[in-house]
Amino acid sequence: QVQLVESGGGLVQAGGSLRLSCVASGRTFSKSTMGWFRQALGKEREVVSSITWSGGTTYYADSVKGRFTISRDNAKNTVYLQMNSLKPEDTAVYFCAARREYFDSTYYLNVNDYDYWGQGTQVTVSS
Repeated sequence: QVQLVESGGGLVQAGGSLRLSCVASGRTFSKSTMGWFRQALGKEREVVSSITWSGGTTYYADSVKGRFTISRDNAKNTVYLQMNSLKPEDTAVYFCAARREYFDSTYYLNVNDYDYWGQGTQVTVSS
């Protein structure tokens, strides 16, 4: 059974940092593009960041560029999202996602591009 399990969310003051982790099991994801999405209350799910299987290519939404860093440890089947200089507008449920295909050469930005999803972890940034 394929599972993506996020952790690391919580309540933090503006300007603070959090590190999200997503551990994958049930399948090898070390060869898959993976992404982080977020969904704020009443809004659509949006891409935050994406990383190719090798880690060589990454994407960041303009709203997080320069503040968030995506990385992965393929030996641990884990992807991370380091979030610095957090703002209240970063408050959302953060989801990890993975593609079924292997060896994609690019990142993917749309919800429909991903085949597997975690349950999400809440990030709340207070002002």
